[in-house]
Amino acid sequence: MQYNEFRRPVSVDYAPRGSVCEWCGKPAEKQLTAIGGRYHNESGMFCKPCGERFAQTVMNSIMSAATSTPLEAH
Repeated sequence: MQYNEFRRPVSVDYAPRGSVCEWCGKPAEKQLTAIGGRYHNESGMFCKPCGERFAQTVMNSIMSAATSTPLEAH
């Protein structure tokens, strides 16, 4: 799957001022929303390190689904 600014596994927005990371409680920098895969439409506010882990988790689930799904013959 090709990823560019329009086709990404995670949508990125700025977190509202005063938001805290949902995983560690530190100040949140970004609001991330999963696009596709097992985590589709799951979102949250994250600090940078936790946001990177969230994005990697989403990417891993998409890659896992892509490699475990047989391709249809055309």
